[in-house]
Amino acid sequence: MRKKIVFGLVIILAIFSVTSIAISGIDKRKKDDLFRQVELFSDVLSIVQLDYVDEVTPKNLIYGALKGMLSSLDPHSQFMDPETYNELKVDTEGKFGGLGIEITIKDSLLTVISPIEDTPAWKAGLKANDRIVKINKELTRDMALTDAVKRMRGTPGEAVNLTVLRESENRLIEFRIVRDIIKIKDLKDARILEDGIGYVRLVEFRENTAQDLNNVLENLKRQGMTAFILDLRNDPGGILDVAAKVTEKFIEPGKIIVYTKGRKNAQNLEFVSSVKNPIVNIPMAVLINEGSASGSEIVAGCLQDYKRAIIVGVKSFGKGSVQTVIPLSDGSALRLTTSRYFTPSGKQIHGKGVVPDIIVEEPKIDVTDKTDKKVSKGQDVFDEIEKKEPLKKGEFDYKSDVQLMRAIDALKVVKIYGIFSESKFNVKAKQLKQAGCEKK
Repeated sequence: MRKKIVFGLVIILAIFSVTSIAISGIDKRKKDDLFRQVELFSDVLSIVQLDYVDEVTPKNLIYGALKGMLSSLDPHSQFMDPETYNELKVDTEGKFGGLGIEITIKDSLLTVISPIEDTPAWKAGLKANDRIVKINKELTRDMALTDAVKRMRGTPGEAVNLTVLRESENRLIEFRIVRDIIKIKDLKDARILEDGIGYVRLVEFRENTAQDLNNVLENLKRQGMTAFILDLRNDPGGILDVAAKVTEKFIEPGKIIVYTKGRKNAQNLEFVSSVKNPIVNIPMAVLINEGSASGSEIVAGCLQDYKRAIIVGVKSFGKGSVQTVIPLSDGSALRLTTSRYFTPSGKQIHGKGVVPDIIVEEPKIDVTDKTDKKVSKGQDVFDEIEKKEPLKKGEFDYKSDVQLMRAIDALKVVKIYGIFSESKFNVKAKQLKQAGCEKK
């Protein structure tokens, strides 16, 4: 017993030592309050170490405490053990065995941000804002985000069963999705649609996206592009720097693209356009939907603020926080929310999203069978399970895409009236205002 008490005291002293370093920059009143709370933590740690029915290793106790601490902050902050941290590194490489969905915790439920195009999840028919309530017969209630990711990733060729609540249709749907190697292709469907209107679907912001887009735009210009549509629907984001590099291709140099605000000055950053020859002399539209998040919201929000592009579709997801990954000495790491994104005009993206200039709802097409189970309002979805066959998606056909056709129509109007660039748009707006025609 004496050895256990001494061991518990050693842990407590170590915690106090680390805490003292961590809070050296905090004022005295806050320090005193924090030390009192750390003392409470150390008391609990010592009691568990001495009296719990099973012997628990100090590492497991501390890891458990850290996971709870970070998860109490927000859905995107987390403590990652070495295995989870390695999983994160694999994710940034853009190639892994899984389903192809970006997920988060929203309203305390495991939620799909967006399925990644041409992945198993996309082909099966998962949609943005689908609530995943069960993974392989295991309820996701109180499941950590990293645990959910681990359960969905695995050996390619193996199936994963997901039970999903689709709130927009008020029902539970079951999917059986076979894992595959997820190879993310940044850009898709680059082409001239009609009347010189170029089109590109941007799937995700990865390391080479900006350069890839350069090449695509040059090719479209050679084909006679006189207007441009950037499709960011179901684009879950990616690398912040890359989103800024994509945006600056369409605005004049010296403009703020996005800025971040945190508690410390070091967390307050401004991304300013600096590209030498941006495309500012042709009309542009951007398509967004509820699956557009993070980096895609930065692009849409900036181009909307400067009136450089017409934003068409439905309100975006609203994921506008910055997570900093901080490696720790034992191979673990913290992923900590340190700041939030703001558009050039000061609009907060997080929790609010980007609202389009022209709202066009996606048509609801019911391609599911009669076995889907309706869910009554207020019912606990974790008690409801019903099987179904995977949904199917058709091939790209722009004339049947209502949102895309509205964007094309809008650009045709802009071309007719000759409002091409940001500067021309602002001059026109000023003229209208002076004439008493400002928008009410």
